Amino acid sequence: MMSQGCLSRDGLSRLFGVCALGVCVTLVVARPALAGPRAVVELFTSQGCSSCPAADKILGELSRDPSIVALSMPIDYWDYLGWKDTLADNRFTARQKAYSLMRGDRDVYTPQVIVNGSAHVIGNDRAAIDTAVRDTRKNQEVMSVPVSMAVSGKQLNVSVASANAGHPPDHGEIWICAIAKAVPIAIGRGENGGREVTYHNVVRSWLKVGDWTGKAGTWAVPIENIARDGVDAAVVYVQDGNRDRPGPMLGAAYTSLH
Repeated sequence: MMSQGCLSRDGLSRLFGVCALGVCVTLVVARPALAGPRAVVELFTSQGCSSCPAADKILGELSRDPSIVALSMPIDYWDYLGWKDTLADNRFTARQKAYSLMRGDRDVYTPQVIVNGSAHVIGNDRAAIDTAVRDTRKNQEVMSVPVSMAVSGKQLNVSVASANAGHPPDHGEIWICAIAKAVPIAIGRGENGGREVTYHNVVRSWLKVGDWTGKAGTWAVPIENIARDGVDAAVVYVQDGNRDRPGPMLGAAYTSLH
């Protein structure tokens, strides 16, 4: 059953059970991240959305797949329904709307998954997510740039390779997300009142590292710039476009901080 409380204020045509720094240049390899993920999967979710817990569980499953970079981005536009999301950030709401504007539609809802910055599907439909991962990889730009990240002392060292010959992307923005791997939340009111839901790979802070111009480069970011309570991992991604007009994901990497 679809909850009317979770239809997007921007309008949702689907009826699917949805609730609508400091920078330097030294690279030291230590505890390297897994290389070559095939997809970045962003879940826009809410503690006030009754259809979201199933999607949150799927994201937890995806977070254990080393070929997937999974990110949970809780939004705040359902806070008026009786429960203020304790993890929500209005920057995630803005990011979700920016994707919608780039597509030219009004599909802003929860749970919504964006795959590789290129396709959106309902977040509690695992088969649709898997299909979107395969389909977005047909674009040769998507996830075509090798990215690595490693912890060295009190800093994160990021390396982005040069653009592949014959592949169009030669620009993008480099962002680091500070991640809390698992956050259990007891929800007191609203559509999920009385439930405890665990949120996986929750983005807790977000920092632009620099711009990629198609040439290989390295960046070093002090861990203190992204540290906050509960943060125990980090994700770096390179994305075509910019924060207001996000395009395809060009590459990404994940590393644990502990």
